[in-house]
Parts: sequence; structure tokens; C-alpha cells
Amino acid sequence: MNKLHSLKLEETKKNREKAQSIFKNLRDKICSTLEEVENQGSHKKNSFISNVWNRKGGGGGESNNLRGAVIEKSGVHLSTVFGSLPLGALDSDKSVNTDQFWATGISVIVHPKNPFAPSVHMNLRMLVTNDYWFGGGADITPMLHSKRKSSDPDTLIFHDSMRHACEKYPSIKYEKLKENCDEYFYIKHRNERRGLGGIFFDKLKSEETSQDLLFLNDVGYNFIESYKKILVSNISKDWNDDHRAEQLHYRGRYVEFNLMYDKGTIFGLKTGGNIDSILSSLPPIVSW
Repeated sequence: MNKLHSLKLEETKKNREKAQSIFKNLRDKICSTLEEVENQGSHKKNSFISNVWNRKGGGGGESNNLRGAVIEKSGVHLSTVFGSLPLGALDSDKSVNTDQFWATGISVIVHPKNPFAPSVHMNLRMLVTNDYWFGGGADITPMLHSKRKSSDPDTLIFHDSMRHACEKYPSIKYEKLKENCDEYFYIKHRNERRGLGGIFFDKLKSEETSQDLLFLNDVGYNFIESYKKILVSNISKDWNDDHRAEQLHYRGRYVEFNLMYDKGTIFGLKTGGNIDSILSSLPPIVSW
């Protein structure tokens, strides 16, 4: 093992354990909340199905998937992987001068059945090479043209929750993270945004790692609390075939971004992660 990497692993041991604990607690919170919404007023109970997987190169994770009547598809995944760092896994970042890595994270994607309910995504991670940092974010993607505007109530609720997650940490600037998100979730070949943004950050590392970890926890908690409100307000709305066709159209844009530009997808595939978990972000039904 690379000596500098080994030393950094020892230095970050407690913080790595804390990050894993935060992500597991968020997984439990998110899964239970989505199951609650899915099964309100239903005699048939749909639950997340869990699958533990091991990575050949080191580490593994747990995939949790839900297919239901309200939530057409959702994935809530944990992973902790380590070992040799493949070329290009970190987007050819020349500042990473090592061939070893350790990474832990949580990834969440929700695609509701009702076209009026937006899809959402969240990813939080800690990565260690010869240094360490945090990354991730959360974003909202309305699937109807009429709702793809910044003044839409769902978008306002979601962005307000992300702003509150940032505002009590002096080193975190919400407007910058919002700008990062708008720039990142952009479909270049279509010259259009994937959705209506949120926050996105990478290489986050302040002088107080404990504050960075609290920030990650706040992002995750605010994400699911705000999305629960959004889901509940939309899942009973009447919709028709035209609404469904529009939803499937925008899901196509979602697929194009995730397969061509998403760094998490690229990192997962290049480092030998679980294929089903990596591609679970793709909608179950889509059209072009």
C-alpha cells in the first residue's frame, strides 16, 4: 500500500467511522420515510428489498430498492470501497498523486409514478487518497414542463431546505453550491439543464472536519424532510396519458446525463462497484 495513503487512513480513522455511521443512519431515515409515503392508505405493504454485495478489489456495500404504486422506483445505497485507483476514476484529477483510494458514501434516487411528483437525487461521500475530502449534493428534477420553473412550489421547498442545510456553517456558501449544481447538471449535447438544481460540492474540506460531517448529515436530513412534503402534496393529483408521455420524455434526458456525464456513475463503473446499484438511478420506464 502507498505509504502516504496508509498514513492518511490512520489519521482519518475516527472521521471515516463517523461518516459511515452518518450515512447508515440517513439510509434508515430515508428508507423508512419513503416506505411511509408509499404505504399510506394501502392494504398492500411495499418495502425496500436489501441486497449486500462484495467488491472484488476491496470493500462492498448494501443496495436497497423499492418498486411500488406511489414510488415507481427508488434506490438507497451504501458503499465502502477501497484498493487500487483506476486511471480516470477521479475525472483525470492531476492533483491526486496516488494509486490507492478509500471511499464511503450514500446514494439516493427516487422516481415517483405520478408525473406531477418530481424525481430527486442525493449523493454524499468521503474519499481518501493521499488527502481526504467530502463531496456530494442533492437536486430536484420535475418531469412536467409546467413545473420546470424556479417559482414552482416544489422547487421552492427543495431549495429552501438546501439553503437551511448550508446557512449555519460559515465555510459553506449556499449560492456557490447552487451555482455548482446548475453548472454540473447540464446536458451539453442538448444545451439544456437536467432539472432545477439544488446544491453540488466536491473537494469540501474545512478546518473543522466535525463541522463538515454535521453538514453532510444536515443535507441528508433536510433532503428527505423536504421531499416528503413534496411527495405528499403531489401523489394524489389526477394525471393522464399526456402527462405520462411528458414524464417519460424528461426521464430520457435524465438517462442521457447519467450515462454520459455523471461523475458518480463513472467512478462506480471504473472502480468495479456494484452494477445494479450504479445504474439504479435510471428510470424504470422511459421514452425518446
